[in-house]
Amino acid sequence: MKKVITYGTYDLLHEGHVNLLRRAKELGDYLIVGVTNDSFDRERGKLNVRNNVLERVEAVKATGFVDEVIIEDYVGQKIDDILKYDVDIFAIGSDWEGKFDYLKEFCEVVYLPRTEGVSSTMLRAESEIMVRLGVVGCGRIAERFVAETSKVDAVRLTALYDTNREAAEHLATPNCRIAESFEELVEMVDAVYIATPHLMHYPQARYAIKQNRHVLCETPLVLSGNEAEELYRLAEEYGVVLLEANKTAYCPAFNHLITLIKSGLIGDVVGIDASESKLWGEENLKRELDPTMSGGSLYEMGSYPLLPIIRLMGTKYENINLYSRLNDDGVDVYTRGIIRFRSAVASFQLGLGVKTEGNLVISGTKGYAYVPSPWWKTDYFELRYEDQNLNKKYFYKWDEPGLRYELQEFVACIVNRRMSSARLRPQESIAMARIMQQFNDRENFFEL
Repeated sequence: MKKVITYGTYDLLHEGHVNLLRRAKELGDYLIVGVTNDSFDRERGKLNVRNNVLERVEAVKATGFVDEVIIEDYVGQKIDDILKYDVDIFAIGSDWEGKFDYLKEFCEVVYLPRTEGVSSTMLRAESEIMVRLGVVGCGRIAERFVAETSKVDAVRLTALYDTNREAAEHLATPNCRIAESFEELVEMVDAVYIATPHLMHYPQARYAIKQNRHVLCETPLVLSGNEAEELYRLAEEYGVVLLEANKTAYCPAFNHLITLIKSGLIGDVVGIDASESKLWGEENLKRELDPTMSGGSLYEMGSYPLLPIIRLMGTKYENINLYSRLNDDGVDVYTRGIIRFRSAVASFQLGLGVKTEGNLVISGTKGYAYVPSPWWKTDYFELRYEDQNLNKKYFYKWDEPGLRYELQEFVACIVNRRMSSARLRPQESIAMARIMQQFNDRENFFEL
């Protein structure tokens, strides 16, 4: 049996892709197609992928020419695959003429003619939806976010608003307008990124949604489960996208970690421990420790360690106890939470002016996952076992400050008319808001 292999992104599958797959199939008896993973495309700077990897795999299968689909994850994989699958012919489009001649050492290389007049780039240009984005709140996080907008296709920074006009002017780009009010900004744009203090998130998100604007809101989305439920209900009613901007939730490496653990590689999860802290000194944490702005370690950082706990264990926890050390203003400078599930327990600890080891450990019946500090910027993790020969290390690229991942997911949801993201589902965001609310209500709360 003669085996043929080919590779591609297959974004916006079109006639040219179908013709190439048909020609590749005609070269042999068995066709293997490598579809590039989302994270691999990102590493090559391709933040314009319209369809995610699962959608692209299904589209390739639907052509009827493919016998087996594999995922291309890393540079150099082609040689590994040719040897692994005992491939006879490597086929690729003629626009790559000569680029893969190095594979002739391992198999025959065939450059197939392209279908003239059609390409994913052309189709994307013809059908591109340009999302006009406005940013409200021009502080530290917004400054980093504005720079990231240039890294993602299909989005254009259109307007900025801050109660301090100078802060907005500082971030303005040549084609970006300064709004005189939040309401004016909403009128100028298709989507709003909210980076204001926590207590402003609910009224601003609610207003924007009711004006039929898509909303990407900094984490924590809100500090009340009831408010979170209302916002997601309104977003569904008005047919707009609402995402919580938790950068770790959209990080490729973190999502791969979650996928591996859910696939059972460390067995059943029985425990999760996650920590995060900042030791900058109170003079540098004025906003974070301001009680009038809902300061404190839980409100400021809690959604990050809660993320892996809820993503892996679900939202149906049985009990949560919260233990906090408060400063003279009643703001928690340290909080530890213990969450009991039916068959597992999870803990998280947070510090502002208190230092902890900022790692993530996920314990299972067969092994455990270890993500070193700062785990919320996941670029490396290990799966560890009793037999150390079975240990495996995973390395990824993290593009600072990591905000392009959440922005790309937000824009992809808008462009592809997906009202929510599987990487941080509404019910997960609501569950985190309920824990914030429990802290505010001092339910199962113990002061240290």
